[in-house]
Amino acid sequence: MDPASQDINLNSPNKGLNMDRSDHLADVQVEGAAGSPAHPLPPGLTVEEAEELHIELTKVEEEINTLRQVLSAKERHASELKRKLGLSPLNELKQNITKGWQDVQTSQAYKKTQETLSEAGQKTSAALNTLGTAISRRLGDMRNSPTFKSFEDRVGNLKHKVVGPRGNGETVSSPTDTTPTQENPPF
Repeated sequence: MDPASQDINLNSPNKGLNMDRSDHLADVQVEGAAGSPAHPLPPGLTVEEAEELHIELTKVEEEINTLRQVLSAKERHASELKRKLGLSPLNELKQNITKGWQDVQTSQAYKKTQETLSEAGQKTSAALNTLGTAISRRLGDMRNSPTFKSFEDRVGNLKHKVVGPRGNGETVSSPTDTTPTQENPPF
């Protein structure tokens, strides 16, 4: 085999094979090929038909490889054009997300959900306002009740007994204090 005619692409399924195989196809016996004892022909298929199918299969596989190479070249060209235009994958992702969010916001389901949540928020706000008003009214009623007035008077009396009367700026001294207080205590 001539090294110049070998496919040197390591990802190629044809690596190491002759690139010009058209004149050698009939000479090469492939393992499992039509007519070999390891794989008998399917019923109703002659040796000639099997050989034709193998030739056609080889051509289709070559076309597939050619198309892969063309696609790869086109992808490289597209990425080069994007690079020149300043379109990075991150920018494309941002654009896709922005467009997707705009699509979501214009969808009927989003609009309906937004309306429903808005109505629910308004109703909840109204209910909380009503509850707050009711609690305020109830506390006001309680404060004006005779029981609360009596409790308030008792707490006031108790405070007066514990703390004593206070005037403006007067300090409260403990009944056990017999000495005047120091202005600057030692601690």
